[in-house]
Amino acid sequence: MAFEDFDTKESVVVVYTGEGKGKTSASLGLMTRALGNRWNVAFVQFIKYWGVGEHTFIRDIMPLFKDQLLFYKGGKGFYNAGDLSPQQITPEQHKQAAQETYEKALECAASGEFQLVVCDEINNAVHDGLLTEKQLRTLIETRSPGTSLCLTGRDFPESLLKHADIATNMTKIKHHFDDKFLANKGIDF
Repeated sequence: MAFEDFDTKESVVVVYTGEGKGKTSASLGLMTRALGNRWNVAFVQFIKYWGVGEHTFIRDIMPLFKDQLLFYKGGKGFYNAGDLSPQQITPEQHKQAAQETYEKALECAASGEFQLVVCDEINNAVHDGLLTEKQLRTLIETRSPGTSLCLTGRDFPESLLKHADIATNMTKIKHHFDDKFLANKGIDF
């Protein structure tokens, strides 16, 4: 089969899901590729409110890309994290933060201003009940025709898989957290 036998799509939905590590890292790679092609990118983060390496990296490159890169950090951390949560956030506060972040993602996706909108950890927000599957479907279906979406996080709803063009399940084989070791700066965050 030759390349001329293939069609192209104006935009795609990319899903990085699964229990394994690398979902956010893959989305950052996609962001880098898009920026390198001079696309406008919105990177909307649903969970990580604390300082992580990608925040510093995005902050540092934003002046280089000016209006080409939008970063929105929403969310209040891991939901139902128990003793691992450094502060006590109520379920209502988590839900409100997820809703506000969703509204920003929806605005970016529908605006036509961005060729790529990354919704980092949105799948977790849906799985945890902070957002609904219907909201995720609405985000996918109402995006501008030229806007690709990247949806990351564990537990992407199987019922929505038919809306994805590319879906990768990151499978954990081994992770040191299972042996009671905390995340490593520069590797895990």
